[in-house]
Amino acid sequence: TTCVTHYGAFEFLVMPFGLTNAPATFSTLMNKIFYPYLDKFVVVYIDDIVVYNSSMRDHVEHLRTVFKVLEENELYVKREKCLFGQPKISFLGHIVGKGQLRMDTEKVRAIQDWKPPTNVPELRSFLGLVNYYRRFIDGYSLITAPLTDLLKKNRTWAWEELEEDAFEKLKRALTQEPVLRLPDHTRKFEVHTDAFVFAIGGVLMQEGHPVAYESRKLKDAKRRYSVHEREMTAIIHCLRTWRHYLLGSQFVVKTDNVATSYFQTQKKLSPKQTRWQEFLAEFDFALEYKERKTNVVADALSRKAELAATRTTSSEA
Repeated sequence: TTCVTHYGAFEFLVMPFGLTNAPATFSTLMNKIFYPYLDKFVVVYIDDIVVYNSSMRDHVEHLRTVFKVLEENELYVKREKCLFGQPKISFLGHIVGKGQLRMDTEKVRAIQDWKPPTNVPELRSFLGLVNYYRRFIDGYSLITAPLTDLLKKNRTWAWEELEEDAFEKLKRALTQEPVLRLPDHTRKFEVHTDAFVFAIGGVLMQEGHPVAYESRKLKDAKRRYSVHEREMTAIIHCLRTWRHYLLGSQFVVKTDNVATSYFQTQKKLSPKQTRWQEFLAEFDFALEYKERKTNVVADALSRKAELAATRTTSSEA
């Protein structure tokens, strides 16, 4: 950035505060200088650098590498802002360590102390924070349905018992300290999905441990899909949501609909199904049939979201 004055032209020698493109420019720099080490033992987000290892010996060696890169590029860190040799750390609103992912206790405390919203902007603010942690919440769509309905256009604000109950349930769900497993790309992922009339649900798992939950109410048009198409909608939605985990990895998709398990070999396709097959071609996976009684988690997620949609529809009537 250069400023031209009657004394001459002046330019910053360091990145100044307040520029709109400053974060993006700095992120590009950090990703460029640490490119050989990203996702090997370094994770960078703007000015936060995480160095992770399975042994202290490797940790010390990689710290030296990181400090050398910073020194070569004339970048500096403050000692009082650094933590070394930690078994777990707080990073981007999460507690990461020992192969587990938890919510930041300070964020949880802020949610716990949150007062009931009195208008739409306050509700949006609350849901914006809570939505960041939706991957931790089993049946998120069910719990938030009465609250998200208040955000609809031309909907009169009415905070009643149903909304208060949903608000408190959401706070309780987040303060029970749910724990997810950190994804391990050396192990196979499993995507369990299910669909019902009003909703779809899924869970991403590794070796029987949940990595993330997902559920969503269906819009009116998709509720008119056939059972087979709703099941496929659940699969497509979950793969889009977890694409960053699944792309490039071999994984299994388990569904409780027999017809869906043969979708990849289906000969006659509608235009919609053709688009689905083109999207699925990006992934390396196998479709497997799983009986409903063993597909407990995904089935519960879709049914809970369906119940929420039913309750909402009844209240509107």
